[in-house]
Formats: sequence, C-alpha cells, structure tokens
Amino acid sequence: MTDKNGFFDLSKTGLTRRTALKGLAAGAGLAVAPGFVRYSQAQSSAPIKIGFQSHRTGIGAAYGRWYEKTTAAAVKAINEAGGINGRPVEVIIEDDGTDPGRGAEVVGKFATQHKTDIVYGTLFSHVVIGSAPAAGEAKMPYFVVSEGHHVASTKLNRYVFQPGITDVKSQIQSMAPWIATNAGKKVTQIFPDFAFGYDHRDYLPPALKAQGAEVIAQIAIPPTESSFTKYFPQIPAETEVIYHVMVGPAVLTFVKELGEFYGSNRPQLFGFIDSLEATDINSPGLEFLDGSHFWEGSPRYAQPDDSAAQKAYRAAVGIDDNGAAVGDPKDVSTAAHMFGCWETLYVVKKAMEDAGYKGPEDRAKLVEATEALTEFAEGPEHPQGPKTFNGKIHQCFGIQNISKVEGGRLNVVHKTKIEDGLYEPEGDYTTQPL
Repeated sequence: MTDKNGFFDLSKTGLTRRTALKGLAAGAGLAVAPGFVRYSQAQSSAPIKIGFQSHRTGIGAAYGRWYEKTTAAAVKAINEAGGINGRPVEVIIEDDGTDPGRGAEVVGKFATQHKTDIVYGTLFSHVVIGSAPAAGEAKMPYFVVSEGHHVASTKLNRYVFQPGITDVKSQIQSMAPWIATNAGKKVTQIFPDFAFGYDHRDYLPPALKAQGAEVIAQIAIPPTESSFTKYFPQIPAETEVIYHVMVGPAVLTFVKELGEFYGSNRPQLFGFIDSLEATDINSPGLEFLDGSHFWEGSPRYAQPDDSAAQKAYRAAVGIDDNGAAVGDPKDVSTAAHMFGCWETLYVVKKAMEDAGYKGPEDRAKLVEATEALTEFAEGPEHPQGPKTFNGKIHQCFGIQNISKVEGGRLNVVHKTKIEDGLYEPEGDYTTQPL
C-alpha cells in the first residue's frame, strides 16, 4: 500500500487522490471501508474535504512523508470520534514539489477542481509565501504548519492561518536569554538562503543584543547545497557559539563536515533540530555533537515527564521512544515539527464547530471563528503543550524545548514559557475584508 518512501502508492491501491487518506489507519497506509464509523446525524453526510498541500518531492520530502503520517493519524482519531459537525473528514493530497509556483497551482486546483473546504499542511516558507495569494484570491482558508514568521507578519492575507506551531521570531525571542547565558556571547549564524533562513537572520541579532550578546557573522547557504566545507572558513576565529539551522536533503553532510572542519576543538554549538530532522543523531561522524544543544518544538525522544497526552500522541503517529517509526529504527521522524499537523487539524475542527460550518459558503464564518479563538489547553488535542492564539495576526504562541545531546539521545534541559515568546503585533488581519 505504500511505496519505498512511505508515501501512499495510489497506483497499487486503486484509490484516487480524493480518497487516499479517508479513514486511514495511523502510520499504516491502510484504507478503511466507508462507514466504519457511526457518525451522528448531521444536515449533510458529505465529508469535510481538506486539501493537503504535501511536500512529497523536493527538498521538503522528508517532512512531507511524516506530515502525511501525522495527518493520517489525526484524521483517524477525529473520524473515530464522530468527525467534524457529525461529518467524516476526507483528506485529498496534492504534491507541491516543495516549489512555490507549483504550490500556488495546487491551491488553485483544490479550490476549482477538488472543491475542498480548506487547504492545509504546508511547511516550507517560500512555498507558503508563493501559495498564499492564490488562497486569498479563491477565498480559501489556508492553514499552514510552517514555523516561519510570514503569517504573523500580517504581510499575507486574511485567509492564511498558523494556529498549530509557533513562529521563528517567537522561538528565537524565547531562547535568546538561555543562549546568551549558557552558550556564549559571540555568535556566528549559519542559515539557509531562503525565506525561513531570513527569519533567523533578521530576528536573532536583536534578540541576542537585548541579552548582552552579539551576532558577529552571518553565513547564508543555499538549501540545495551538497557540500559545505567551503563555507566554514568564513566563521570568525573569535566565535564562541555557532548557531546553525539547515534544511534540505544534505543536512547530514552539513553536520558531518562541520565536525570534520573543527575536530574536537570546536566552539559551542546551538542548532535548530531542522539541521538533523529525519536524521539519526547516532549516525557515524556525528560523535562531535555530544554536549551540544538544539531547539525542538516537540522532543524527538520520549522524556521522563511526558504527559499522558504526549504518550498517546506518539503512539497514534507511530513513533517509538527514540522518535523513529515503530518497527523501523532507521526511519527517524520529524517530531519537532509534525505535531503541528495534529494540533492544526484539531484547531480546524474546533473552529468549524464554533462556526456551525456547513460548506464552502461558510468559509468567511470559519475565518472569523478561527480569529475568535484565544487559547488551546494542553491535552489530547494539543499534546505539545498549552498555547495562546492571537486572532489579529493568525499565529499561536507556545513553549519551546532546548535539548542537549548526551548519551546518544536528546534530553530536554530547558523549557521556555509562553510569555517568553510574545511580541507586539505588526498588523491586524481582522481589518481586511473577507
């Protein structure tokens, strides 16, 4: 039922894209026959159709695969509990190739061909930015799981939301005090040369300056780069901390070559786990990471203080205590990000129920109902932790985890508070017409 990459192989199942995820068993890629859930009486028995803009190919493919698994698990849980407003949820997948032009085409296809109720699931920032105008033109609610600051900047449009994962500006602001106090004062940044990386470039310097530290060099690397050694001589000798965040298919090469460049005599390392998402930290050549620290949204490794909700979520999406697929230790998840899919779908459910959503004619009501949300309690629907939501900027705020590499695993050593990441809104989407 799945291909070698873990995606749903439609050619071998006889399923269409329209039904590929309807009632999927979590992590197994198995379609369950219609009617397996007894839904409550609703004015319409037609499914709620969610267009999933997936990074099945391109530089985001590792994320796309785990975003699909998490989405399948969340949809299964929602459908088993009666769906949304008594209607089953159906997910329609289209591959955007992690490409902004193709992303806009996919959003248009969802609006005109599939006629979905919403579009959801986009991660890479440049794809979100390239797709958002199409969502606005189609008046299509667009719920992204992206992490970039582009939504909260209020530079997109009223139909774009990021309610299930925090943004880079908030993440950096939350962690800057810990970095300055525990890692060092003179920081060199290494970041990907596209929109997501520019958020790090723009927001780390002022956040560190406020803590008495400084960024002394910034090194941008194309996310499609395959060799990195040529960039490392640009790191100033007085660097006390290397702050690194890298994405793309060559992240393991990036980290290995950084270790080979420094050997045992390296500065402190503080990285976003993006540099190692879907990568085993015990891979040969990564021994030098021991003692370094990483940001994680949701921890990859099970922690001693995991809540019952966190344990249930991990079981539902099919990851073991090491953050790999159950039964396949080599298939490492994108745990730090993919929880946002689960939580976003439950936000959509809540907003649709609050709006009394019946169909596309109620999209404006759905936008207003989402804007009216203010907080999400930690629990089965939000296992990563509690969050607040600012309806003016369409962005949630939550806790961040700082984890240390020790003993071949990542152990959380610091959790920020929600208030650590709050900032003044830069605009107000609710003033825009629907």
